[in-house]
Amino acid sequence: MDWISEEFGIATGTQAKILASLIVVLVALIARALILRGVHRRTDETDVLYRSGKLTTYSTTILVGLALAWIWFSSFSNMATYIAVVSAGLAIALADVLKNVVGWGYIVVRRPFRVGDRIEIDGTKGDVLDIRLFRFTVAEVGNWVDAEQATGRLIHIPNGVLFLQQVANYTEGFEFIWHEIPVLVTFESDWKRAEQILLKTVRGAAPDIEARAGARIRETARSYHIKLGVLTPTVYLTVKDSGIMLTARFLTDVRSRRSIEQSVWRGVLEAFATEDGIDLAYPTVRTYLEGPIRLDIGEGGAPE
Repeated sequence: MDWISEEFGIATGTQAKILASLIVVLVALIARALILRGVHRRTDETDVLYRSGKLTTYSTTILVGLALAWIWFSSFSNMATYIAVVSAGLAIALADVLKNVVGWGYIVVRRPFRVGDRIEIDGTKGDVLDIRLFRFTVAEVGNWVDAEQATGRLIHIPNGVLFLQQVANYTEGFEFIWHEIPVLVTFESDWKRAEQILLKTVRGAAPDIEARAGARIRETARSYHIKLGVLTPTVYLTVKDSGIMLTARFLTDVRSRRSIEQSVWRGVLEAFATEDGIDLAYPTVRTYLEGPIRLDIGEGGAPE
């Protein structure tokens, strides 16, 4: 701190360290502002701006922390001893907080999900909006809303949950999911014709999915052991108590399930309306009687 004492004419010691600390923080804030201004001038992409802001903040925070440690501790050996003593107490008192910090490091290094991914963790589904040191934020989907559409709520989840709960990522490496639509027709219906209509409708709902999905699977296979299976839509046949179940299975974009399902149902209902031999089924009760039916005639001539 000798150069500070000579430059500002103050005694060495606490005052010099405080002044040096203020200078470090001020320089860091100015450098961060200049870096972000330069990024804003070069691009308007929201994703790039967000990541640049996060990276700059983390970098300046780490550098400021190291600079302050160098200023306030006479030697790194003393600093290491001090940190070891303090860490022992903090590890017990702030176990959950430290777990969240370690979880943040896991997210940054291992990338189980990124901003923009749709995930499910601990029963909560949503799109990741922000990742911070102690928690990450998702825009909730599903819950009381059908077809996993947005509920309007923001859910803040501690990073430490990652070590206790499994994480399902809808969009990592492969942004398509399998979706199924069950259609129940009566036993008397022409189920073969119904199967043709359902398959044709599903294929027309998302005609370009197969090629896009195949290309994405080949890219993802470089990192994960994923085999390229059958990606074309298909219809499975099952017999239920009230009729014949035709289940359409097809690939769809993660965020397009409801719109595609609506298109499929609209096409199926319109096609079935023009077919005399196809009827949608519902739970029914049938009674079979054997032998002649006997009717007792009362005094008024009416059956009893």
